[in-house]
Amino acid sequence: MAKMNGAQMVVKALEDEGVSTIFGLPGGTVIHLYDALYDSKMKHILMRHEQAASHAADGYARAGGKTGVCIATSGPGATNLVTGIATANLDSSPMVAITGQVATTLIGTDAFQEADIVGASLPLVKHSFQVHTPEQVQQTIHKAFYIASTGRPGPVLVDVPADVQKGIGDYSFSPQLDFMGYHPENIYNISQLGDAVSLIERAEKPVIFAGGGVIRSGASEKLAEFALKYQIPVTTSLLGKGAFPESHGSGLALGMAGMHGHPVANRALMNADVIIAIGTRFSDRTTGKREFFAKNAKIIHIDMDEAEIDKAIESDVWLLGDACRVLDALASSINGKTADHEEWNKALAEIRVKEPMPRSEYGGEIAPWQVLETLREITGGKAVVTTEVGQNQMWAAQHFRVEAPRRFLSSGGLGTMGFGFPAAIGAAFACADQPVCCIAGDGSLMMNIQELDTCARYNVPVKVILLNNACLGNVRQWQQFFYNHRYSNTIYSRSPDFVRLAESMGVPGYSASSHESLRPTLEKVLEEPGPALVDIRIPQGALVVPMVYPGNSLDEMVTA
Repeated sequence: MAKMNGAQMVVKALEDEGVSTIFGLPGGTVIHLYDALYDSKMKHILMRHEQAASHAADGYARAGGKTGVCIATSGPGATNLVTGIATANLDSSPMVAITGQVATTLIGTDAFQEADIVGASLPLVKHSFQVHTPEQVQQTIHKAFYIASTGRPGPVLVDVPADVQKGIGDYSFSPQLDFMGYHPENIYNISQLGDAVSLIERAEKPVIFAGGGVIRSGASEKLAEFALKYQIPVTTSLLGKGAFPESHGSGLALGMAGMHGHPVANRALMNADVIIAIGTRFSDRTTGKREFFAKNAKIIHIDMDEAEIDKAIESDVWLLGDACRVLDALASSINGKTADHEEWNKALAEIRVKEPMPRSEYGGEIAPWQVLETLREITGGKAVVTTEVGQNQMWAAQHFRVEAPRRFLSSGGLGTMGFGFPAAIGAAFACADQPVCCIAGDGSLMMNIQELDTCARYNVPVKVILLNNACLGNVRQWQQFFYNHRYSNTIYSRSPDFVRLAESMGVPGYSASSHESLRPTLEKVLEEPGPALVDIRIPQGALVVPMVYPGNSLDEMVTA
């Protein structure tokens, strides 16, 4: 037991949790906390905006599998974290967000930079705490990390008033947790296992639909073993990319399904007789019009969050628990012979040939898919790829094949523009031995472009691959399809010089506008020892296809 102030206790508690990297910005109500950080061996990454700090912590968690940590001051600093907290919440990413707060004696008085961040973020967090005495710090931090990282992961907020940070108390580390109502170790119910086994054994056209839960639970290897053993093809959600190797030699990888999914993936789901859905919440962007989704299939839903069962798509059989544990139970229980899937897999292979992913040509201009396939060739598919949100995100999901989990990071549920670049910074600190590339659109990159300076200051080796079409491409595409080409506020009258902008912040800038320059320019960018940006001009009229129009069935795809 040692005497220290509350701010020192926060730092000591983070160290006791094994935290090595924090993303944040100082401010008035966290001065005490930053003074305590001065003596810590933890690495603090000073970001240029609090929203970027929360996305960086999120990217760190997604890429490395450990809980990300971000810090912000009270009021506007704390509220700037909210978008990143909401992003992590919808995508089940473990994060602990620590905010400063005005002194407890001032709470509720509209004091300078006071904001009820606990109340404001309440619907967007897995849990939240406000610390009232220094002695509460260690247990509160310990609980926050436990809640954030167990069960279905998510963000936890810890609000620490300024006087609590200044107050003196006794610090003692206790690994014991004492709180009621949260028992993730009890999330396991496979009472319908026999029914699931029976469906799988009889299925003639089964499909595995893998979501982000497979990756978060570390179940990718078990999923691959299961799919190969029973020769069941695998399709994924956006966040499930990497749960099964997309270039697997077995031919079982069908790619991403959904609004902009691979035709064979969508056809497989719509024609299956049994769908084994693992760690996915059946997002509306994945299912198309839900009344039409897989009408002839029996659905086995495996998830660790009971709230997801039958929420979007009604299941015939459900199994509750961690994907690793449930897959083990399934594999050990299938004793009979499963149906022969040779004809089913052959039919899917024919669809893949007959309906390939569209690759439009634009004369002498660079097509988005050419950028992504060239990038993959140069990196050997081993890069950690983050995406911004919009057309760039969907092109990356369609054309950059991912072979391993935690190598494709994207904002799914919230669709947060500005996520990808700071998330790449976080990923670079989590995976120091891996190349990290951020696929960005010009509209989305501008949301957090100030973090080029962060990359330069810390020499963070993030490579920004900018697909520049001088517009807000995704909204423009919808205006083209559904609003009679009325491009309201989506096409820029002028655009920044991204190369000069990057160089002004200390980041080498490159550009490419022709097929001949594409590969050599990408090679130069990837050879840079630190950060770099390449501005690649693509046609403004390039579209993301296939596309399932809103209100249509998943197999009603526009492909040109």
